[in-house]
Amino acid sequence: MLGALGWGALAASSLVLGALLAFARDWPPRQIGFVLSFGAGALISAVSFELAGEGVEVGSYATTAIGLGAGALTYYLLDGVIARRENAGSKARRAESSNAGKALALGAFLDGIPEQAVLGLGLAAGEGVSVGLMVAIFVSNLPEAVGSVSVMRKSLSRRNILGLWIAVAVICTASTVLGYGIANITGGDLRAAIDGFAAGALLVMLIDSMIPEASKESGQVAGLVTTLGFAVALWLSSIS
Repeated sequence: MLGALGWGALAASSLVLGALLAFARDWPPRQIGFVLSFGAGALISAVSFELAGEGVEVGSYATTAIGLGAGALTYYLLDGVIARRENAGSKARRAESSNAGKALALGAFLDGIPEQAVLGLGLAAGEGVSVGLMVAIFVSNLPEAVGSVSVMRKSLSRRNILGLWIAVAVICTASTVLGYGIANITGGDLRAAIDGFAAGALLVMLIDSMIPEASKESGQVAGLVTTLGFAVALWLSSIS
């Protein structure tokens, strides 16, 4: 249990580290675009190989697909709530009205919980720490946090932003411990559904918030940097 707590805290600490990096200096919009583009590539790799790919290995295609749908719908609905609260009375379309910083934070929250629960399940099963999953969590969390905080600084205080990311990190750490604790009563299909849920939430966040924001800030080079992020994450996951 202590091992799960330690590894969970280490993985979640990248969220707080990313927030601190965002406060350490002023990030020009173009640099934020590069960071978001690289993170998007890493997340696409995580969705493909560490989440959806693993889901169909430990469970079934159907269960993974159900999890994908649930995660996608959950993110879509909650992001819509944020959009409506931020733009009360506005007729702007949801994708245009969502606050990019809060949308990225929501994505980190919704994918971080199941992602780290899977980490705890693997530890309890005696599989050890998945280097690929740890890399995916770290490489994707840092750009998400840096990009989100850089945008949120325009409307929220440093104290509120840090409090938000610390809370997300604590909840994600608890998810690792929870995954470890329920490992004996879960089967492959539940793990597949958890993987699918994280993948679904990430996909909607990528298309609705992260990739558009990256393209807006960094221009045409966003595609190249995204591919670089995908390649680096893929290569690092191969050492697991």
